[in-house]
Amino acid sequence: MIINNKNSVLLVIDMQNSFLHPDGTMWKLGFDCSKLRDALPGTEELINKARLQGIPIIFTQYVYQQDFKDGGWLVDEISPELKKIKLCVKDSWDADIYESVYPQNNEAVIEKNRPSAFISTQLESFLYSMSIENIFVCGVTANMCVETTVRDACQRDFRVFVAKDAIAEVDDDRMKVALMAMEYFFAKVNSVKEILELWKK
Repeated sequence: MIINNKNSVLLVIDMQNSFLHPDGTMWKLGFDCSKLRDALPGTEELINKARLQGIPIIFTQYVYQQDFKDGGWLVDEISPELKKIKLCVKDSWDADIYESVYPQNNEAVIEKNRPSAFISTQLESFLYSMSIENIFVCGVTANMCVETTVRDACQRDFRVFVAKDAIAEVDDDRMKVALMAMEYFFAKVNSVKEILELWKK
């Protein structure tokens, strides 16, 4: 497979303190968020190599307004506990991107308040303006924001590649199902090593 790096982007999904740091709010819900840290080494490697290769990087950041009026059905009725624990409030430390994968000054950060990075954001405009054809995806969580974004990207006719060892989920079964679903119909699922080989070509 031939990949044109000039038409490629690395999309880093929601690598934030809330999900990755032991003091993050997501941990307070009782999830084993230590599993999410499995995404860190691969994501760090992809970011470093993308910068060296000149491949642009776009970060997504899950944020809610202080009053959570932008939370919708998800916050109001499905998971009202997100409001109670103040998950990913805009401009908070909790919502900030984790230190080891922090964006550089020239790298775009797309704020979102839904699992898909395409819903009510500028992501699609960014991708078209950059003439992007190939989206390489890493981040958390596999079964939620990663998979939802991957599905939406595929349905917009982008070529999507998921780094299976640079994504993570709080539950092993959900991780397995997410990988199966994405590989079945929505993306090429590769290892970080395989993606780096594609970038070299």
